Amino acid sequence: MRKVQRRPFADPSLVGPIRMPDISASPLVALLRRLAVAFGALFAAALIVWLGGDGYVDNNSDSPISFNDAFYYATVSLSTTGYGDIVPVSPQARLITTLVITPLRLLFLIVFVGTTVELLTERSRQSFRIQRWRSRVRDHTVIVGYGTKGRAAVDTLLGDGVDPESIVVVDTDRTQLDAASAHGLVTVAGNATRSSVLRIAGVPHAKAIVVATNRDDTAVLVTLTAREMAPKISIVASVRESENVHLLRQSGADSVIVSAETAGRLLGMATTTPKVVEVVEDLITPDAGFAISERDVEEEEVGGSPRHLPDIVLGVVRDATLHRVDAAEVDALERGDRLLYVRKASDPDDG
Repeated sequence: MRKVQRRPFADPSLVGPIRMPDISASPLVALLRRLAVAFGALFAAALIVWLGGDGYVDNNSDSPISFNDAFYYATVSLSTTGYGDIVPVSPQARLITTLVITPLRLLFLIVFVGTTVELLTERSRQSFRIQRWRSRVRDHTVIVGYGTKGRAAVDTLLGDGVDPESIVVVDTDRTQLDAASAHGLVTVAGNATRSSVLRIAGVPHAKAIVVATNRDDTAVLVTLTAREMAPKISIVASVRESENVHLLRQSGADSVIVSAETAGRLLGMATTTPKVVEVVEDLITPDAGFAISERDVEEEEVGGSPRHLPDIVLGVVRDATLHRVDAAEVDALERGDRLLYVRKASDPDDG
């Protein structure tokens, strides 16, 4: 008989590295809001006792009940301390105590007891949310490094309609992680060169990983670790120097972007053909103007030439190989081909 391994419902050890995006107000705002409700109940009780002061008697004084006495009575009454020095003696005062003061006492206790319980159970609640997320997350994208390149990659994914919950950011900088969490992203604190950190980020079940670190040697180590952990995952890496491209490819990267040379080419083009740079920036910006996208070949397009389609086709992907639009191999489109084409950024992605 097969033994089923039972997964624990919640793992408190994950609360430190993983941080789920906040879905409500900050703890300080929530606490101040509850304090306002509690002090409002306290003031309302004191006002009721003061206005009905004739129905109360102070056993330690023969003077009438002042507002200070009423506030004192409300404090000891709502907190259930109840010294008994100020008590209701008239039928009206006792009725008010029964119908008004008692509900205010319950409200007062619920606010403070509820706040205490919530603070004590916050770690368990986070643990449950993390375990639930880990049991459901599949085919997500892991972003290693949330610097300039990592943020741009996230913005592009979000601009293409990717759900923020399917993006996980891994970084060691708490400031960067806070910024990612503020955008509704799940974050993991840790060094991505360690397999344990990538496993927490769900790399074995991820669709792709974007390596956007600030150092090329770190990018190589992250790529090696990710490829060993997930042989079929798509790895896109960024390097600063072109001489390190072969190291990334040998480490298992499917695509390598040379950030320094790419920026240098755009700078050089901008000095002679600035409008070309504007077009390039427009094409790689998903939320304005035009954008480069990918879609499946439609049934009525099979057998035709990609150069004769209404869309501006730049290339054809066949059997995981990219062909230029004028290549003889893709002069006739086949089922299963995918087209790289130019679309309006405001239009939904067909792919």
